[in-house]
Amino acid sequence: MTPPRSARLHAPFAVREAVVQVCHALSARRLIAGQDGNVSVRIDSDRLLVTPAGFSKALLDADDLVEVSMTGEQLSGRHRASSELALHLSAYAARPDIGAVVHAHPVTATAFTLVGEAVPDGVLAELMLTVGTVAVAPYVQPGTAELGRAVSPFFATHDVVLLAHHGAVALGRTLQEAHFAMESLEHGALMIHLARQLGSVVTLDSAACDALRAARRGARHDAAHGSRSQGDME
Repeated sequence: MTPPRSARLHAPFAVREAVVQVCHALSARRLIAGQDGNVSVRIDSDRLLVTPAGFSKALLDADDLVEVSMTGEQLSGRHRASSELALHLSAYAARPDIGAVVHAHPVTATAFTLVGEAVPDGVLAELMLTVGTVAVAPYVQPGTAELGRAVSPFFATHDVVLLAHHGAVALGRTLQEAHFAMESLEHGALMIHLARQLGSVVTLDSAACDALRAARRGARHDAAHGSRSQGDME
């Protein structure tokens, strides 16, 4: 489908600007490079705001974004939607509770998959609290509908999924939550990698892990029953 070149975006400017700020932050923190990465946010029950294909996220502005339906039809925007749109759509379909998706290429976290490993669970308390267990989905060619289908089962039970030989996807109830999860994933992966240079990484005991998981569930339950507004996505 050829995107409408002069269609006006309907998403509030504040929401569009929040997406742009996240894109700029991903680039500044070297979680993406070049044209890497994509971000989306749910702006209505049947509408998403998503980054365009082929753009450096460091150079995006609020008018470059694209609005699409939950079936992938482009509704407005001057550019073509991200080539990873199917990945985003599969996340929203699997998780009606989420409001945003961030896909990036965090160097250290992705490097774990290049040697056939996951980011270890039960090692770093903050990672367990903020991200939870990190799943690893098998390699599927980027930018394909098959990738979205392959990762969908992982989205049902995880907020952060590593894509083998590719990158990572973070889901959040808000844009900020998804963004922070991606940053925390890379920070935690780097810490674990550095610890391995010093010696064997020690896993927390089962009681400590259970307490951290319970604390995460409790925090998410409390947040889910609190107020949620579009402004939270800023």
